[in-house]
Amino acid sequence: MTGEAGSKVAVITGAGSGIGRAVAQAFLGAGYRVAACGRRPEPLAETVGDHEHGLVVPMDVTDAAAVTAGFDRIRSAFGRIDVLFNNAGWFGPAGSVDEISLDDWNACVAVNLTGAMLCAAAAVSIMKEQRPGGGKIINNGSISAHTPRPRSAAYTATKHAITGLTKSIELDGRPYQISCGQIDIGNAATAMTGRMAQGTLQADGELRPEPTFDVAEVGRVVLAMAELPPEATINSLVITAAGMPFIGRG
Repeated sequence: MTGEAGSKVAVITGAGSGIGRAVAQAFLGAGYRVAACGRRPEPLAETVGDHEHGLVVPMDVTDAAAVTAGFDRIRSAFGRIDVLFNNAGWFGPAGSVDEISLDDWNACVAVNLTGAMLCAAAAVSIMKEQRPGGGKIINNGSISAHTPRPRSAAYTATKHAITGLTKSIELDGRPYQISCGQIDIGNAATAMTGRMAQGTLQADGELRPEPTFDVAEVGRVVLAMAELPPEATINSLVITAAGMPFIGRG
C-alpha cells in the first residue's frame, strides 16, 4: 500500500470525486505515492482502487485536530510530502449577499479557506523538516477568483482569498524551497457541473448552456505543475472549457 520508498508523495484533498479524483488518479498513474483525503472513506477507496501506491486518509479539512492526525498518518506511512493539492471545496449557498445566512457563510469559509490554510500549514511543517526539504503546494482556486457568477458571494469571496493565501505561502516558503501556485478551473465536467449543459445563470440574468471539458485534463495540468523542478514554479494557471463566456462578453 505504501509503494516504493523512492517515489514522490502527493497529498490530494477532496479526492473522493470530481477534480480531486481525477488529479489523484493522474498522480498514481505517474508513479507517485498518493494520500487520498476526504470526509468519506468509501469514495476515497474507489479513487485509489487496489493501487499499491494509494493511501486512504479520511479527514475533515475544517477540523484542525483531524488535519493534524491525517498528516501525521501520511508522514508515518510515506515519510515525506512532495506535493499538496488543496482541492477540498464547496460551492456554498446560492444567493445575493443579503440572502445568505451567517451559518452558511461560515461553513463555506471553513471548507474553502480555513481548510486550505490548515492543510497548507500541516504540509509546510513537514516540508520544512524533511530531508531533502521543500515541496510544492497547489491550491485549487476557480475562475471565480477572477470573475464571479451571480448569486455566489460566499464562494467567490473564498476563492479571491485563496489567491492571497497562495501568494503569502509562496513568499513564506521561499527560504525552505517550498513553492505555492494556484490553478483556476472553469467548467471541468464533473457531477457538480452537469447542469451547465442545460443552462447557467449569466450576469444579464439569462440562462445559457455552457461548454465543459474532460476533467482528466485537469489531472494532467496539475501533474505538470507538480513535475516542475524546484527552481521553477507556476504561480497562476487558468484552464477553461473552450468557448465558455469567461474571457469576454459571451
